[in-house]
Amino acid sequence: MAFYRVHLDGARNAFWAMEEESEELYEIAQVVLDPETGSFTTEVGELLEYVGSALLVMDRVTLDPPWRGHGLASVLVIEAIHRLMAGCRAVACSPGITDLETRSVMDRSEWDRVNAKITQGWERIGFRLYRDNIYLLSPSSQDLEEQRGVLRGRLVELGASWRSERSVPSRE
Repeated sequence: MAFYRVHLDGARNAFWAMEEESEELYEIAQVVLDPETGSFTTEVGELLEYVGSALLVMDRVTLDPPWRGHGLASVLVIEAIHRLMAGCRAVACSPGITDLETRSVMDRSEWDRVNAKITQGWERIGFRLYRDNIYLLSPSSQDLEEQRGVLRGRLVELGASWRSERSVPSRE
């Protein structure tokens, strides 16, 4: 999991720091930040409740293949966001497949299906499409807190299921 925290103190260097870090971060910066001021664009500023001035970017979330498809990414992400969001006005991401090995083995319909599933997971947490595949989440969102409770419950269920599967004696 990779998060990138940008302190927006009105300095233009925040925008350019994201460009230097990665192309994906720069794409997010182009959509949500004003390159002249380094602050949120007026439109983004009006969209989000003021609870801080920093921007938290969810850059990458990667699970090893055996752990995928169980809802773990959402649980881990929501906990990471909760721990990192203090002082942030927004959390941003651009959902989709980033695993280069996966790209080479998927046909277009499978690619679209997996990307849609990833996007749905982030929407469930409370991310909302802003523009150009950039999704925003307000740290003050009630959806975020509600989903955190739901996902924690799901994690308990997954753990119980895993333990019960491991404790069943083999019949050899």
